[in-house]
Amino acid sequence: MTIIEALSLQRAVRWYPPSYDVRIETLPIPEIEHPDDAIVKIQLAGLCGSDLHVYRGTARLTEPCIMGHEFIGEVVALGASFRSSSTGRPHLYSTLHVGDKVVSPFTVSCGECHFCRVGFTCRCVESSLFGTPLTPGGQAQYIRVRRAGGTLYSLRDIPDGSLLADSSLLLLCDILPTGVFAAFQALSHAKILPFTTRQPYPLSASPPQIENVSLLPFLEEDTLLTMAVIGLGPVGVCTCIALLDMLVTRKLRFNVIAIDPNESRRAKMASIYSIIGGDQQFGEFQVAGTSSVKELVADVTKGIGCNAVLEVVGNTSALRLAYELVRPFGCINSVGVHSDHAVPYKGVELYDKNVSLDFGRCPVRAMFPMALELLLKRQDVLGSVGGETSLVEKIASFDDAVQVYDDFDKGKCGKVLFDPFK
Repeated sequence: MTIIEALSLQRAVRWYPPSYDVRIETLPIPEIEHPDDAIVKIQLAGLCGSDLHVYRGTARLTEPCIMGHEFIGEVVALGASFRSSSTGRPHLYSTLHVGDKVVSPFTVSCGECHFCRVGFTCRCVESSLFGTPLTPGGQAQYIRVRRAGGTLYSLRDIPDGSLLADSSLLLLCDILPTGVFAAFQALSHAKILPFTTRQPYPLSASPPQIENVSLLPFLEEDTLLTMAVIGLGPVGVCTCIALLDMLVTRKLRFNVIAIDPNESRRAKMASIYSIIGGDQQFGEFQVAGTSSVKELVADVTKGIGCNAVLEVVGNTSALRLAYELVRPFGCINSVGVHSDHAVPYKGVELYDKNVSLDFGRCPVRAMFPMALELLLKRQDVLGSVGGETSLVEKIASFDDAVQVYDDFDKGKCGKVLFDPFK
């Protein structure tokens, strides 16, 4: 008899509309409904800043739902599609077994459609977000994962996986890949390439046979990248860690300014940098509040602004600040989850400043390899729990969920994980 056959009920964190109402309830354990399904027994589930959109009612959901889109766990049941003879499909359909430990992205992805094939997995034609009425979330003891062969990531595929703390594996579900995505998007942008290639635009992104247009050589100041990160919640911290790692690895000269109005968040980011900054000689890192950052950026850049601003908050005030900090011909990369408020720019403002906007959800399933590499490298801050420089503040039980949600909503705590069986 399997675990699923022996049990019928589970505990879960369930949200009720219209807002600020989460309850711990006893609900049926999900079952296999489709041959591509997997049932996962959850070992850890995360509370994420974007969960607050549901909690606060700004997601405008009208039905109750099991919360959470970050979870790791053990496979306890598989649909009929999972067999060693499976061919022409994502490899997990032939290699995943009951008992395997898995990490899940925060959205379902089939692994087979056009968007999945080219790496844009978050826009899979069957994409759905965990923690919604359509796709019940991971703050439960068990979860049904649709299209599991394209969605899940098996720890069998992780080299040196035994070196990773379970709490850090949970970061792969969303916040670490999203931070890596934000940094990667910015540094890969055509408007940033002159500073990474030391070639003027558009030669920086052109085939080598195209001749120079007799521009003057770069001065030293022309090779310096100034980048800002707005928002130092868990995703913002991951963004800073990823950005600094990429800049130092590529030996680029930089100024990075990390911004948040919350003093405790700024202090944590400064403490983390004291560990990860080491003795690198390539750049400067500063933290700043929102009230003083415009003057700081003006001073650092001699008034011209940041090359790129990474917005990791998801509100209009952060977007407006990003515009005010970015230089002409700069770019704004927004990975914050936004509501239906209008973008706070006029077309003429963007045109007159040649600002590029890049918005949207991280394709977590495609970003796993890059995020995993950083996770292995930075276990000093990503692998610990509860310390001054730990990204994860604590692991709580479902019994504490109501209070944890209230504290997280009010900025009284940082990243919290739930142990569903604690």
